[in-house]
Amino acid sequence: MNTANLARPSRKQRVRTLWISDVHLGTRDSQAEHLARFLKRYHTDKIYLVGDIIDGWKLRSGVYWPQSHSNVIRRLLTMSKRGTQVIYVTGNHDEFLRRYSALALGNVQLVDEAEHTTADGRRLLVIHGDQFDVITRYHRWLAFLGDSAYGLTLTLNRWLNYWRSRYGYGYWSLSAYLKHKVKTAVNFISDFEEAIAHECSRRGFNGVVCGHIHHAEIRPMGAFEYMNCGDWVESCSALIEHMDGSIILYRLAEDPVAQMTRQQARAVEPVA
Repeated sequence: MNTANLARPSRKQRVRTLWISDVHLGTRDSQAEHLARFLKRYHTDKIYLVGDIIDGWKLRSGVYWPQSHSNVIRRLLTMSKRGTQVIYVTGNHDEFLRRYSALALGNVQLVDEAEHTTADGRRLLVIHGDQFDVITRYHRWLAFLGDSAYGLTLTLNRWLNYWRSRYGYGYWSLSAYLKHKVKTAVNFISDFEEAIAHECSRRGFNGVVCGHIHHAEIRPMGAFEYMNCGDWVESCSALIEHMDGSIILYRLAEDPVAQMTRQQARAVEPVA
């Protein structure tokens, strides 16, 4: 299987499946503009929304919903109207939708987990992953506290990338960088990966596609394949299955087409 970490489509591309997670629409840190542009570049049979697409936690404390967030929803509905099957897998931030699990409206289906069979016959469990996070399950107050601290990091991340963009630099995630450097964060990610891999192997799956921890990755764990589609808050990443069943990891920061588009948009900005 191709586990390259880079997809570089130059025009509308035909693929079999897209997976995106942790968009967190309804928050100021959602990179909705980047996601809408990404979705426009593909024709796909299926798209899995792997949880935390809408941030119900934030919407409870106040409504923030700019046009760019509506554009993402509109794009997904347009894709479903044109024949793409949209499977919305619920997460912890959009857990208010779990009471409606198994709801189907046209090509849009709402589930708590799903099974996906790749073109080359592998069975994958598609699940958000909060079920394997001890803090989320058993220490909910700590999860909310951590979410507040995490929000501060994302605010710094947003301002940093604003100024990077102004000076012609590409997107770079401060919060993702810290995750790789802080030992406790690294240990948490490792424990999460092992827990979810163990459960999926026990249930007879060949691999898993998940989200939740905002850490995009494709890696083998023995005979098992662990795949995390990341997020559209920090890394702006997704998983893409091509028609032959190969799955690759897309990252905005490694996409030369997106960088060129950003530079062209910046070049036509009016001079103050």
